[in-house]
Amino acid sequence: MTTATPRIVLGIDIGGTGIKGAPVNVETGELVAERHRIETPQPATPEAVGKVVKQIVDHFQWRGPIGCTFPAIVHNGVTLSAANVDQSWINAPAQNILSAATGLPLIVLNDADAAGAAEVAFGAAKGRGGKIIVITLGTGIGSALIVDGKLITNTEFGHLIFPKDMIAEKYCSAKVKEDKELSWKDYNPRLNAYLEHLQLLFSPDLVIIGGGVSKKADKFIPEMKNLRFELVAATLKNEAGIVGAALEAAKQFKV
Repeated sequence: MTTATPRIVLGIDIGGTGIKGAPVNVETGELVAERHRIETPQPATPEAVGKVVKQIVDHFQWRGPIGCTFPAIVHNGVTLSAANVDQSWINAPAQNILSAATGLPLIVLNDADAAGAAEVAFGAAKGRGGKIIVITLGTGIGSALIVDGKLITNTEFGHLIFPKDMIAEKYCSAKVKEDKELSWKDYNPRLNAYLEHLQLLFSPDLVIIGGGVSKKADKFIPEMKNLRFELVAATLKNEAGIVGAALEAAKQFKV
C-alpha cells in the first residue's frame, strides 16, 4: 500500500517589521519545517522586499508555487495601500514584482485575509457560522471579515477612525503598546474600547485576535468587558498568515 504524498506549499508572510516563511502541509495546516524570519528592510521598497522574499525561497531551496501575504489592500495582485511599508508599493504590481524576484509562480493577498482563511480552515473559525471578525495586532492592525464561512476581502478595520481624529492602529496595535511601553493594565482599556467600537458597527458573533500578541492572550482576553460576542485567540497564532498564504496558492495553482 502506497502513502499519498502530502501537498506542500511555501507560505511567506510580509510584515512591517519581519518577513517570515515556511513550507506548509495544506491538508493539515502544519508547518513542515521551522519557519525562517528576516527583518523587513528599511526602507521596505519593492526591490528590497523582493530580495528578502528570494532569500527565504532560497533558504528552503523551494521550487514550487508560493503564497505571499502583504500588509496592504491587494486587488488583482496590485497593492493599493502601504500603511507600514514604503509608499512606492501604492498601485504597484506586487504579484508580478515578487514573482519576478523569485522566478516562481506566486500569488499575493492581504495579510489579515490570509490569517482569516487559515482560521476558517484549521482554527477558531472552523465550522462556525455567523459573522466572524479576525483582528491581527502587530505593526498595524489587520482585519478579516468572514460571513457564514465566506471571506470578505480587504476590510481594513485597523484604519477605522478611532478614537476621534485618529486611526485605530495608531491607538492600540501591538507596536503602539511596545513603542509607548504600555503595561497590560494601560493597554487593555485601549483594546477594549476598540473592540466595543467594532461591536457597535458590526455586531459580530465571534472575534478572533491574531498576530504576535495572541501568544499572550491570557494577559488581555479575560480583561475585556461589555462585549456581547465571544472573544478568543487565533488557534494558529502568528503562523496564521503563512498558512493562509499557502492555502491560497494551493487553490490558485491547483496543488
